[in-house]
Amino acid sequence: MSVLDIPESPSMQDPDLEMFRDSVRRFFKQRATPERVEQWREDGQVDRAFWNEAGEAGFLGVTVPEQYGGAGADFRYDIVLAQEAQRNDVDGFAVTLHNVIVTPYVQGHATEEQKQRWLPKLVSGEYIAAIAMSEPGAGSDLQAIRTTAIKDGNGYRINGSKTFISNGQLANFIVVVAKTDPSLGARGTSLLVVETDKVEGFRRGKKLDKIGNEAQDTSELFFDDVWVPSENLLGPEEGKGFFQLMAELPRERMVIAVSGIVAMERAIEATVEYTKSRKAFGQSIFDFQNTQFKLAECKTKATVAKVFVNDCIEKSLKGELDGTTSAMAKYWVTETEWDVVDTCLQLHGGYGYINEYPIARMFRDSRIQRIYGGSTEIMKVLIARTM
Repeated sequence: MSVLDIPESPSMQDPDLEMFRDSVRRFFKQRATPERVEQWREDGQVDRAFWNEAGEAGFLGVTVPEQYGGAGADFRYDIVLAQEAQRNDVDGFAVTLHNVIVTPYVQGHATEEQKQRWLPKLVSGEYIAAIAMSEPGAGSDLQAIRTTAIKDGNGYRINGSKTFISNGQLANFIVVVAKTDPSLGARGTSLLVVETDKVEGFRRGKKLDKIGNEAQDTSELFFDDVWVPSENLLGPEEGKGFFQLMAELPRERMVIAVSGIVAMERAIEATVEYTKSRKAFGQSIFDFQNTQFKLAECKTKATVAKVFVNDCIEKSLKGELDGTTSAMAKYWVTETEWDVVDTCLQLHGGYGYINEYPIARMFRDSRIQRIYGGSTEIMKVLIARTM
């Protein structure tokens, strides 16, 4: 049990799931060594071979049905992957993007022919997935996107640019949000798949220089008259893109909240260890009442967040998690995570500002949690609409 003294949600307490968790931990310890992860941070991206290794180990597309090469597991297994990637500091490996965000678009909305064509490659690691939503002039406002995909013969010609794209340098399977009919607004939005090795006019821009998540290859992407066949329109008809996005975003927000809980646990554990070993004025920093009060506040906030997320996990597995509740979880957990990690850094004193100490990287990496997957402000808008 972690420092929070709160067990996993009931559905997560399963012997088969624990066996899977053990195998994930072993894989990360053997293949994502601290030296290798540090190299990823220096390179600004995870090496391609690691994705192949993850595919061979059966950790990509775990919920994909067996008929398409997957394990046919449920959402709990992706939760375990998200938790263990965070716990083992596997920086930059966007397995939740691949498994929880992009692959479900294919599972839930693609035609049978598309599933047979794409899912086995997403499971094996031959395809690394990304989704291209945000643009230089359209972040949270997806209805304002300007990228177009106009009919051209028996296909579509895509023009536009995207930014803040995770897996941007490595991805070769990109779901692009584009306007197939700009005159219809949201109803004219569609999702198209760009298999980058099969097209001309696709360019990867620079790897964006971020304040955190150094090993994640967040990038700009450019589509200059990129032609894709009609068979790459996700689903059987145009104009369903906005509906498809709204259907899948709650799961993304849920996984961000799950990762946020683990981040808080790690931060508190690291800070308790540090304050107990660090001496000042003849006693450990932990022995000062202020330190105990601050850590008590952190533990309480993180505990409340975990209880809420455990309940959300149960609802999600029953198909009862609505978009509003997932927005609440994403908003509350990430804001609490930022508060907790900031407090933990403060308790490290000057050493908290030194990159040699894990809390410094936790601090930088936690900041983006309040932005991606829908900013805190957007989450509040979604929540307010229900009142």
